[in-house]
Amino acid sequence: MKVLATLRGMTGMNLARNTVDQAVKRRMEATGQAERTAYLEGIDEEELRQLVELVVVPESWLFRDPQAFAAAAGFVRERLAAGAKVVRILSVPCAGGEEPYSMAMALCDAGVKPQSFMIDAVDISAACIARAEAGLFGRNAFRGRNLTFRDRYFTWTGVDEQYRIDDALRARIRFRQGSILEGELGSAQQYDVVFCRNLLIYFDEPTTAAAIERLSAHLANDGMLLVGYAEVPSLVRHGFSPLPHRQAFALRKDIKRPGAPALDALPARASRAQRPAVDPAAQGAPSRSARAPQPGPAPGAAGKAVSPRASRPGASAAAMPPMVAAGDETLLAHARKLADAGKLVEADSACREFLAQQPESAEAYFILGLLAENAGKRAEAEAQLKRCLYLQPDHYEALCHLALLQEQGGNSSAAAALKARAARAFQRQQPQ
Repeated sequence: MKVLATLRGMTGMNLARNTVDQAVKRRMEATGQAERTAYLEGIDEEELRQLVELVVVPESWLFRDPQAFAAAAGFVRERLAAGAKVVRILSVPCAGGEEPYSMAMALCDAGVKPQSFMIDAVDISAACIARAEAGLFGRNAFRGRNLTFRDRYFTWTGVDEQYRIDDALRARIRFRQGSILEGELGSAQQYDVVFCRNLLIYFDEPTTAAAIERLSAHLANDGMLLVGYAEVPSLVRHGFSPLPHRQAFALRKDIKRPGAPALDALPARASRAQRPAVDPAAQGAPSRSARAPQPGPAPGAAGKAVSPRASRPGASAAAMPPMVAAGDETLLAHARKLADAGKLVEADSACREFLAQQPESAEAYFILGLLAENAGKRAEAEAQLKRCLYLQPDHYEALCHLALLQEQGGNSSAAAALKARAARAFQRQQPQ
């Protein structure tokens, strides 16, 4: 069995090979299987589910990025004040319930009665859903300085430092196992508020587009979508516009141009023509329930001269991009095309050749950072992204990806500072 391809297909994640290899190793140890080939040949449906649970390693906590909950609570209050009887909210992926429970607590703190809202929470992991339904949280779920909500909404069980969420809040949340890519997302056709944070960063570009289409279909035309800070560019390329809530990363559908990218709202450095489609955040264990670009067709003959027309923007990304002369901006564009086509080694070489000619190109260092991260070389990725930010301190996507690396490495204070810088950079790049 080609376990990497199978798990990618099952989860929609841009899974790194080393992530899958580690999961296979752990399952071999758990099942007492010493031969990898024999283990792979004997994988059945149940064993695949066990592997999925290992590659989907949710890492979340209550009131993570609290600005998002404050913005959503204010939106819900406005909705109810305008005459809505019940506001419907979707959380996907919901991990162990940290996000939907935080939303429920934020609404109650804002004076919203429990019977005035209903939350559907979906996750691909059966273990996560079981944990969420239990409503039990340990010390790691309570982070930050303000933990007064724990006294209001939790009861200490006296066992293993665990706390149980209030039953009345649990009753307002319906948990179910499912995927953002297929099947039903929840009980409602459309939702007033949708949380989908830190999921799209783990998808390749076609999967991201499919997921956004699903989100758009389930979000009311005047609803609010909340995503992770690194995911805003993907949304504005697919018909969404940012809302003016600082560090909440909230968006709405671009009603003026339904289905069209909101290019005027997109930061200049994040446009499709300026970045590779590879997703470096795919390395390591995903922080939420879902995650190296899918391989394209075999390349054409390398080194043959072709006309500039062959590299026009509408050309297929799967085809081998034409070779270009070194020493001008077309070489960097060539590197982007190579990355889009999944030719990561060639893209790296083209970037370095470009830097030999123009050593102060922030964008070239940014692409090198993405490529290094995609290859699982975290230290090199950090170094390249830092070079990019030295040359261009407000490079939004470099700030986002470096923050992700810091967060994955456990440096939460550095990640928080980079997130704040990314938020400020994004705000400055919006049209007034």
